[in-house]
Amino acid sequence: MPHDPRPVDVLLTLVEDDLPVPAYAHPGDAGADLVTRVDVELAAGERRTVPTGVRIALPDGYAAFVHPRSGLAARHGVTVLNAPGTVDAGYRGEIMVTLLNTDRSAPVRLRRGDRVAQLVVQPVARARFVVAERLPGSHRGEDGHGSSGGWATPTG
Repeated sequence: MPHDPRPVDVLLTLVEDDLPVPAYAHPGDAGADLVTRVDVELAAGERRTVPTGVRIALPDGYAAFVHPRSGLAARHGVTVLNAPGTVDAGYRGEIMVTLLNTDRSAPVRLRRGDRVAQLVVQPVARARFVVAERLPGSHRGEDGHGSSGGWATPTG
């Protein structure tokens, strides 16, 4: 699918008027920042689903994917549990983000308006699944998880 550099219009409503519209921090960024609508404290190892205050209407042929923010992960160990979360074109509810504090000892406090995730909007193909007697061969074959290696073999 060729890349179309034109922005796609995504209609949105805010649950509360004083919340920011998702925005890109820098030109060329793939993800627009989502904020938390509520104050939240995540204890060490705790997960919680937080509201972002945003509802969107994506055009047919698009989906939005909720990704972690790298700075929040690096500085505080907070990630998005089901990353990337998928927002389908037909979904009209508030975008919710399930955050996980991976730190083993320190809690994390997030305040209303803090950036907690990023939303990446992408075109998606719709598959037609066709049952076949067998699949064509490939260079990989049936090898799966971890089959290509990439780590040192433990010694001992």
